[in-house]
Amino acid sequence: MILTVTLNTALDITYRVRALRPHASHRVSEVTERPGGKGLNVARVLAALGHEVTVTGFAGGATGRVVQDRLTATPGVVDALVPVTGATRRTIAVVDERTGDTTQLNEPGPTVTPAEWSAFQEAYGDLLASASAVALCGSLPPGVPVGAYATLVRSAKAAGVPVLLDTGGEALRRGIAARPDLIKPNADELAELTGSHEPLRATQDARRRGARAVVASLGAQGLLAVTPEGRWRATPPTRLHGNPTGAGDSAVAGLLSGWVERLPWPDRLARAAALSAASVVAPVAGEFDRRTYEELLGRVAVTGEVTAA
Repeated sequence: MILTVTLNTALDITYRVRALRPHASHRVSEVTERPGGKGLNVARVLAALGHEVTVTGFAGGATGRVVQDRLTATPGVVDALVPVTGATRRTIAVVDERTGDTTQLNEPGPTVTPAEWSAFQEAYGDLLASASAVALCGSLPPGVPVGAYATLVRSAKAAGVPVLLDTGGEALRRGIAARPDLIKPNADELAELTGSHEPLRATQDARRRGARAVVASLGAQGLLAVTPEGRWRATPPTRLHGNPTGAGDSAVAGLLSGWVERLPWPDRLARAAALSAASVVAPVAGEFDRRTYEELLGRVAVTGEVTAA
């Protein structure tokens, strides 16, 4: 079982409009709702790839009940969310059909009490006992300590469970010090962490800060990996247009699935890059276009070298 952790779960709501204009009224052509938050998006992609996945984090209020109801209907995903008294947040994505651009509005999430945080840590420890790998994903809701991910990384390592960390800001800075097996920052998160906008230098710096391996997501330029086994770059053959929300989460699912399947690094990166690109043409986060994925998988260019880094 693969475990994904989403401390700040959400109900993702996507509106599609003909053209988004400031200060104007819009007629919505289509509305979709999905359980959201980075780890839940990762879990849906993993389940679509045939893996057994358990999701945990927090859920509360009417929105939380909707999220859990939708999870029940998701094949291959087991709900182990921990209840809180506050209401789960909503995220609103507005897709401009004319340009393909997406405008995102993210609520902060519920305030988690110390007792609720303690209950989560106990539940998390129990779930680690049967996990083959764990992904810690996304932002922290109010009330959760900024060092929360460092705590969860240490718990996973103590249980002998490989751990991937995908977050940003101070949560990433604290979490990387606990030495996760893999981090997956995007270009902005990497620059904020290291102070460098040069991808290879920043990725190497991030690894020196504590991560065993670093895979940086560079948008249309693909993925850059610095690992103990070598350095590689994975580049999709073409740039696809659509909704990029969730593309990074699909990349995490590709990396995590390749990890538990013990694929070589170049194959893991090719899968992650193809999934990320295929999710751009899917209508909502946490999904990917399977035909596009299969077409791209064999065409992702992976270059690099084996090293003794």
